[in-house]
Amino acid sequence: MNYINRRQFIQYSSLALGSGILTSCTTTNKSTSPVKNGKNLDKITYGTNWYAQAEHGGFYQAIATGIYEDYGLDVTIRMGNAQVNGTQLLVGGAIDFYMGFGIEAISSVEAGIPTITVAAIFQKDPQVLIAHPGVGNDSLGKLKGKPILVSSLAEKGYWQFLKTKFGYTDNQRRPYNFNVAPFLVDKNVIQQGYLTSEPFTIQQKGGFEPVVMLLADAGYEPYATTIETTKEMVEKNPDLVQRFVDASIKGWYSYLENPEPANQLIKKDNPEMTDELLAYSLEKMKEYGIVISGDAITKGIGAMTDERWKSFFDSVVKAGVIQPDTNYQEAFTLQFVNKNVSI
Repeated sequence: MNYINRRQFIQYSSLALGSGILTSCTTTNKSTSPVKNGKNLDKITYGTNWYAQAEHGGFYQAIATGIYEDYGLDVTIRMGNAQVNGTQLLVGGAIDFYMGFGIEAISSVEAGIPTITVAAIFQKDPQVLIAHPGVGNDSLGKLKGKPILVSSLAEKGYWQFLKTKFGYTDNQRRPYNFNVAPFLVDKNVIQQGYLTSEPFTIQQKGGFEPVVMLLADAGYEPYATTIETTKEMVEKNPDLVQRFVDASIKGWYSYLENPEPANQLIKKDNPEMTDELLAYSLEKMKEYGIVISGDAITKGIGAMTDERWKSFFDSVVKAGVIQPDTNYQEAFTLQFVNKNVSI
């Protein structure tokens, strides 16, 4: 299976064990940010959820353009893979911040794990269902009763949402092996995917543009590509957390404007990445408002609200994924976001 589809594996797995690939990125092209601190840089390690890609672009951009250094930070990106348990690394002190997502954060509270989300880079989770054109499978409501290729890892997440909202049943599920080949040979099959990757692969291998249905636009609304850290870090070193959040947000604004500096580092860390996929991924992130939409329009990239967390919490409780007595408010803090930080 190729790295694009393997990334989907880690996105919905908080149970994989092992260690990651450590990569250090060097700084180029100094930023003109007014915040300067060129001495005694604080060393930070940020763990991502997969190999370097456009979906991590803002973090790489903050390294490539010197934004992190301007905020007094020496940041190393530690790439994830299917053997990495980022929460374990975070709690164990191997990394300082981790790229998480909404359901994982609430699940950690339920399990008594002392992590907390301090910013949400993606306002929309890029999870999609993909269908063939011209066969009537052009909306989520029309997929009830039809075969859908999904992984077992979707069980605690979007599959329960689809069952609750659209009446899907487990009888529809077919095993997904993180390869688009079965989808390509059967026009009646639907498969899971990621907005920024699998549709591109299908176009390249199948020669057609698939129907892409973004679950976020149908009401599945967890935050994604979040910045998580430990509660101890927030309590003991809030200034460091604030600087990392602010610099990362600036990196994302910069990446959306001119991605080339980050893309060079991304390709260095991940030689399998192509310019074509980087461009496609960024285009889709912009087109669908993955980074800038909703509260991020007025509050800035990274924005979160209690109302949004409560709405998602209620939806996963209704779906039977999370126990109703879980204190969802322990999963996040608004202390470091909603400041409309820009470049």
